[in-house]
Amino acid sequence: MRSYDAVDLDLLAALADDPRATIVALAERLRLARNTVHARLRQLEEAGAFLDFDRRINPHFLGHPLTAFLEVEVHQRELGQIVDSLRRIPEVVQAHGRSGRADLLVVVVCRDTDHLLRIDAAILAIDGVERTETSLSMGELIPYRVRPLMERITEQARRSE
Repeated sequence: MRSYDAVDLDLLAALADDPRATIVALAERLRLARNTVHARLRQLEEAGAFLDFDRRINPHFLGHPLTAFLEVEVHQRELGQIVDSLRRIPEVVQAHGRSGRADLLVVVVCRDTDHLLRIDAAILAIDGVERTETSLSMGELIPYRVRPLMERITEQARRSE
């Protein structure tokens, strides 16, 4: 993992404020040379600091207003094949390996509950999947965010200088 410094954190905060900011705008805002901003952005990207752009696309806009969470129990030795099969289901937008009773937490988006039933059936049909338990999201109360974490890290870094 690449280490970061106050310039990196300031650059990430500026991008969080304005994700479409140009290198010139970022350089002006942060009072840095354009080449510095460009190099830092490249280093941050290579280090994996940025998530894919499609995280910013709202599935509701695409006609999939419902989000469901499927806890999936699997045969562990078939996990790789199961994950590959899940990847081929377009409505699966995220999957996490878990500790505990359920082996996977799979996040799906769907048009309606009938669509969800078909997605669940497709997941259950994957070899090695034992069972699923499904719950519907009633609404996103805290959207995906890292800004408060960045602010805390920045504050701690400045206090230790």
